[in-house]
Amino acid sequence: MALAALAATSLLALAACSGNAPDAAASASAAASAPGTKSDPLAPDNAPNVSVIEPVIKLPTVPGNPGVLYFTIQQDAGKPNQLVAIHVDGAERAEMHETKTENGVSSMDKVTSVEFSQEKPAEFKAGGYHVMLFNLASTVKPGKDVEVTFTLANGDKVSAFAKVEEVGAMEGMMDHM
Repeated sequence: MALAALAATSLLALAACSGNAPDAAASASAAASAPGTKSDPLAPDNAPNVSVIEPVIKLPTVPGNPGVLYFTIQQDAGKPNQLVAIHVDGAERAEMHETKTENGVSSMDKVTSVEFSQEKPAEFKAGGYHVMLFNLASTVKPGKDVEVTFTLANGDKVSAFAKVEEVGAMEGMMDHM
């Protein structure tokens, strides 16, 4: 008797799901094939017309020191935008900084926003804007991908996965002076 009840319950559950299964699979497939979208149909939508190109996390040469995040963010259409915050999974804190060199002396200042537009993407690279990553978790390792969430001034968000790489000694000194 219990076996019959279990079989009936399984058949009911299968019948209830069967009407939606092809639509859910089609939605997931369409989302995975659309540029700049996640494959999970339940994931939040990224900000329209904003894309993040080649995000990469460079680990510190000395454990315990900050790591750094580089990427380019651009607006593909519409009004200029401002990047105001970044969250990196596995980092206790992420801060946007800008390296400036004047009269042969380099300095690094924290910035609270960076503007970008269709005509002028914001490049985060060594010697310019970059994101300092403090207190990285031991799970952030070379060869892994880490989720990064970029928050815009209007509250919209963009998520992307950054590749984690080891940093060379000279490369690491550029933004850690």
